[in-house]
Amino acid sequence: MITLTPSAITHLKELLQSQSAAPGVGLRLQIEKGGCAGMQYAMRLDEAREGDERVTADDVSVLIDAGSAGFLRGCTLDYVDSLNDSGFKIENPNAARSCGCGTSFEPKGEE
Repeated sequence: MITLTPSAITHLKELLQSQSAAPGVGLRLQIEKGGCAGMQYAMRLDEAREGDERVTADDVSVLIDAGSAGFLRGCTLDYVDSLNDSGFKIENPNAARSCGCGTSFEPKGEE
């Protein structure tokens, strides 16, 4: 489904710990309509729901609903920390183009 980099795993562990997240809580990665390129990424801590795909790596989980799964298949979730920007970033092979800020994309096949 998706791949988590070591940096993403480390920072997700830190986020869950800092929020005193209950066991079973993971990072929900979801696609919504919007953003400057048509579709946008949404992330939040959440519990698994029926029908979710769960990607687990080193005791942390990413939760993906069925409607978002096709847009995220083959993605890599990374965490970057630079002078200009810090946070979770998604490398998406399903994107025809992405906006400059990296929070929205146009799916392939919709050009």
